Amino acid sequence: MADEEQFDGVLAAVGPRLRALRVDSDVTLAELSATTGISVSTLSRLESGQRKPNLELLLPLARAHQVPLDELVGAPDTGDPRVHLRPVVGPRMTVIPLTRKPGGIQAYKCILDGGRSGQPDPQVHEGYEWLYVLNGTLQVVLGDREFVMGPGEAAEFDTRVPHWFGQANDDAVEFLSLFGRQGERVHLKAKTVG
Repeated sequence: MADEEQFDGVLAAVGPRLRALRVDSDVTLAELSATTGISVSTLSRLESGQRKPNLELLLPLARAHQVPLDELVGAPDTGDPRVHLRPVVGPRMTVIPLTRKPGGIQAYKCILDGGRSGQPDPQVHEGYEWLYVLNGTLQVVLGDREFVMGPGEAAEFDTRVPHWFGQANDDAVEFLSLFGRQGERVHLKAKTVG
């Protein structure tokens, strides 16, 4: 019975949390409805606690508010303060996500394993990307240009331009990637001397 009461308490707290997120973001129910595709009446009932939240409703709301789902539902702390981001391991690359918040600019550490990369196969997609090489040399194909980047070098580009990257030699390469799906660009601020 105690587990059921705890579960009901977690669900009851979702409504006020949803309302607070919406009010803090200065978003109306109508605007949130347009963003999520959830009716204004359903959103209102969720916020007031008259409707129990389900995954089908919570996922678009978490995306709209740009918060992880566990934060939206107030998942209990595990007692471990460390962030456990899981690397994505592919046949030639390991990608370690460095940001948790969905939406906006995402940061990744990418590691290309030693051994020569295959033939360039440029891809295109929406967004904007910024690369910074930490170790090794990175071969980059960007449109009709091809160049090699070394440690400390950075590049930024619109991902609608065909692009590809791989090792420039047989050594492993480590680099950081910042990616914005909506085309956000990196803005560097420098102190002026004078």
